[in-house]
Amino acid sequence: MNDISDPVYARLLKAALECFLADEYHKVTTRMIAEKADANISMIRYYFGNKEGLYEEMIRETLKPILDMLDSDTLSEAGGFVEYLRFYYDTMRRHPEFPKLILKVLALNHGPGRRFILQLLERGRSGGARRLEQLKASGQVDRAINPDVARMAFVSLAMMPMLLKDIFEEQMGGQMDDAFLDELAALNGKLLAAGMAIAQPGA
Repeated sequence: MNDISDPVYARLLKAALECFLADEYHKVTTRMIAEKADANISMIRYYFGNKEGLYEEMIRETLKPILDMLDSDTLSEAGGFVEYLRFYYDTMRRHPEFPKLILKVLALNHGPGRRFILQLLERGRSGGARRLEQLKASGQVDRAINPDVARMAFVSLAMMPMLLKDIFEEQMGGQMDDAFLDELAALNGKLLAAGMAIAQPGA
């Protein structure tokens, strides 16, 4: 595994993210990426093997912090949904084309990496299910909650604002800025927590 702190490696990943999000996979060349990164094209072969390897590593590095958060203490209580969504929105706000790229690969099979992305999402699925079981065991959520239903609800609340960001902003006549996304994360996190809460007797 290469070190993201290596300046050449980091520049190549950053350049790859910019290039792949700006254009179709087949139109992006390793030479374009190397030039943008101010690196020798041979370094792509050295670090990533080929263009597809660089593409997959770019996706892994972008999703890694979001997936790693499943292993942190953030979701050790139901109130952590707000913080998790806030982190997700902030990550995707900085890379607004990324959710669309993932959707294109998965739904339309554009570009390589479908199996690779599904593997990353499966990690998210298993990690989320494990966290949900811990919340059930600690009495914070209803034991009857189906983990796949909970996951789809979460993914819907997380991805839809980013996928339709341009349309929403046009309708609102304003930007989905930090303050707006912070408010959205607070509401959606509370909706998730309330939806999974244990029903009170007589309620």
